[in-house]
Amino acid sequence: MKIFITGIAGFLGANLAEYYLSKKYRVSGCDNLIGGTLDNIDVNKINFFKADCENLDEMTKIIKDVDVVVHSAAYPHEGLSSFSPYLICKSNYIGSISVFTAAIQNNVKRVVFCSSMARYGDIETPFFEEQKVRPVDPYGVSKLAAENTLKILADTHDIEYNIAVPHNIIGPKQKYDDPYRNVVSIMTNLILQNRRPIIYGDGEQTRSFSDIDDCIFCLDKLITDKNINKETFNIGPDEEKISINELYKILCNKLKYNEPAVYVKDRPNEVKHAICSANKARKYLGYKTSVTLDESIQKVIDFIKSKGAKKFTYNYRLEINNENTPETWKKKVF
Repeated sequence: MKIFITGIAGFLGANLAEYYLSKKYRVSGCDNLIGGTLDNIDVNKINFFKADCENLDEMTKIIKDVDVVVHSAAYPHEGLSSFSPYLICKSNYIGSISVFTAAIQNNVKRVVFCSSMARYGDIETPFFEEQKVRPVDPYGVSKLAAENTLKILADTHDIEYNIAVPHNIIGPKQKYDDPYRNVVSIMTNLILQNRRPIIYGDGEQTRSFSDIDDCIFCLDKLITDKNINKETFNIGPDEEKISINELYKILCNKLKYNEPAVYVKDRPNEVKHAICSANKARKYLGYKTSVTLDESIQKVIDFIKSKGAKKFTYNYRLEINNENTPETWKKKVF
């Protein structure tokens, strides 16, 4: 099978590429290298293109002679989307439509789109795929809009598609010097620099964290199983929900760090409780959690230690900078 992966040098894309190379598939892909790095991939085994998904002409040229396109590229900055909405929505929506269009132009058989649990918004938990959704930020809106557009295009032009809804994926190859996302990596990077991590609000927000290996298990089914078509699946565990305060305690214990976190004002539009149900994935994909949360957190710590703590880089401009913008971002406190 020949697979094209967008965002191939990023966290999810790079791990997918590594998995399919191990299965002897032909792997190609693109990345603009803003959120990804070539250190994540083997460029000698991958047909790599430095390209931006928002450029339709470019995408049409490089998505050639492949069976499946996996669209994992995105600026995955949910919180930032309320303060840089143009940047995030342009990437997540226009970039997605460009990829879908290029895939159709090149007669690709199947598109697998990596959406986000942000599509659900502020509704009752756990989130089920059949629920009526209510996204609360531009990030969630843009992801949902891309999903709906893919469904229309796939029906119109008779191609296969599946939609994956990962939630809070963690693991090796994740960018850990980004101040806007990846709470496990951010806290670990700060602690390794002997700096006190920041917690927004009261820290009682609850989340499920998904190990990258368990997510790839589900994605593989959506990519390769001919019997699974035109479906949407939450992918990731639902057994070990955890608060941000509890997460911080685990990291402190593992890293032997004794300082209290710094508590600051809530970020606007942050969903308090975000937990997805894995029932559909268990029933149709044979999903079961193979990596515990404790093991997954340790994998993140080991990866960051192996690479070394890094200063945080502010690669994204704040388009709206006012009294509602988090002070941590305005003052670049990370």
